[in-house]
Amino acid sequence: MPYITGLYTLPWIVVGFVVNIILARIYGEERISRAMKKAGIVLLFVFIPILLFKHFLNVNFGEEEIDFVIVSCIVMAFLYMIAYFFAISRVKKACADKRKGEFLKTVIVNQGRSAAFVGGAMLAFDKIAIPAAIYISLLGIYLFAIVPYVLAYLHKKEMHKEEKSPLPVYLRLYPWYLIIFPITAALIHRQYGITTASLEYGRLLDFMAAITIPAALYYVGASIKYKDLHVNELKKLIFSKEGEMAWVREILLLTIIVTPLIIALIFGSLFVLDIIPSEWFIVLFLNSILPITSTNMFLIPYGINKKVTALAVTWTTVISIPLFILFMNIFSYTLM
Repeated sequence: MPYITGLYTLPWIVVGFVVNIILARIYGEERISRAMKKAGIVLLFVFIPILLFKHFLNVNFGEEEIDFVIVSCIVMAFLYMIAYFFAISRVKKACADKRKGEFLKTVIVNQGRSAAFVGGAMLAFDKIAIPAAIYISLLGIYLFAIVPYVLAYLHKKEMHKEEKSPLPVYLRLYPWYLIIFPITAALIHRQYGITTASLEYGRLLDFMAAITIPAALYYVGASIKYKDLHVNELKKLIFSKEGEMAWVREILLLTIIVTPLIIALIFGSLFVLDIIPSEWFIVLFLNSILPITSTNMFLIPYGINKKVTALAVTWTTVISIPLFILFMNIFSYTLM
């Protein structure tokens, strides 16, 4: 168990990256990509709900937790506001007028972060496990319900006609399916006082929840394409003045520098002034430096740029994971 929890889970990104390269050369990239898509669905519908159920079964849901739910919802909306104003300010520099809408949607959507897959490492630290679990659950609703709803509205407006949502039914139902598990677990705990320690199959539940994070991180690593990390691609990322790589650079600027600095400034000040507890600040800040979620690829049918999104996911994973590990260690030695 210690080697599949906490920061020990993060090397599974490298394992997924390396193993996927080997398997792709043996069986072909297309075949492995299809298998990984199926694995992603299993993670979303089986393992992530188990993880959330396990953590909320151990939560005493009181006034402080309800307050954090409210704060989290406000912060998530604020993150997308940051992305909107950033995109508006950069659109003239980044693209021609005819691609303005595509650029705006691509930048804003890619503000979404991979809290469930990577941020699950936070759940290993008891002091921040409860707010981290709350934030992960709420972020799932944002990523799979609210953001697609807004995109669907914009998509219909652009097409000037009513049409069915291009998102598959199972993904439209997913956020409401997901939220059943934390709510059920919290109600069971509140009514009967049951925890994983008192449950007959609690150890099995702990194990199933524990393997979720390394499995998800393996998936994240397997999603990184080796060809995207080539030196020539890095040069394009740094020096391109227009096109997809320039868009990716703008997204990296937003997600890796601008957003974390704003969150650190605002909530760091609130923490220093003793207005919010250290646990809240840690969870909100760590989530602000997480890589872009690979589930954003499901939103391609709504008009966001596929290549830019894929590259943004790859590069934020490569850059953000070391930052995430660094700050997790800093907080574990100072505030926790």
